[in-house]
Amino acid sequence: MGRAKRMERVVALTKILVDHPQHLFSFSYFCKKFEVAKSTLSEDVLAVKTGLELFGLGKVETLSGAAGGVRFIPGHKLEDDNEFLKELAVKLADPERILPGGMLYITDILCNPQLVVRLGEIFRSRLQHLAPDYVMTVETRGISLALLVARAFNVPLVMARHDNYVTEGPTVNINYVSGSAKEIRTMGLPKRMLQPGSKVLIVDDVMKAGGTGRGMVELATEVGAVVVGKAFLIETAEPATKMLEDYTAFFRLHSVDGENRKITIEPILG
Repeated sequence: MGRAKRMERVVALTKILVDHPQHLFSFSYFCKKFEVAKSTLSEDVLAVKTGLELFGLGKVETLSGAAGGVRFIPGHKLEDDNEFLKELAVKLADPERILPGGMLYITDILCNPQLVVRLGEIFRSRLQHLAPDYVMTVETRGISLALLVARAFNVPLVMARHDNYVTEGPTVNINYVSGSAKEIRTMGLPKRMLQPGSKVLIVDDVMKAGGTGRGMVELATEVGAVVVGKAFLIETAEPATKMLEDYTAFFRLHSVDGENRKITIEPILG
């Protein structure tokens, strides 16, 4: 392949950076890939940085020194994120989402790659100060959300399970009380998945009373990790007293009225 033109390099550079959020690429990697001098690459990086930041599509960060390089930080303008959450709240309030027993159907949201990628980036933007080493969730429908939060932070996903699997080696298990169902359940985590002293961000889709979230906190602590944050896509307004403290939620569900076909949900804006 011949040497690429500048526009072609800028497009390729943007694609690689955006596909690998938070990953630090050395300048030598791109210089070798594009067959250009560092001074030329610096101009290309500046063009990508300026374009993305101009339209609020994320940031490009450069680090100097032998261990330096360039990386893409995902995120959007605060007003754009808030508008996205407002539009998503309208989708969530669709009466067609009402299920028997006053439940809210959100599986289609959590299985929509474009929506969940954006949600993952919003989680990262609000919680970047936590600087987690891992994102942790439990094997429920919130897995896709937790995975894309982990992608936005560029850290591994750790998943607690209700059943043990011999293929995952020795497992630490705890019993916890489901806050909504008032049932005692079991949750386990392979010992090798979390390093002692590592910082963990817990992510799940819906929190009612907070029993499952509290169970994940206790499980992470049991293996020697430090829980630095708890984040949920939706929290229910009731019960008002939760089994968790100091958590972040992005929507508050007040009621699902099956008789009158009405859902009351609000976005929690940044």
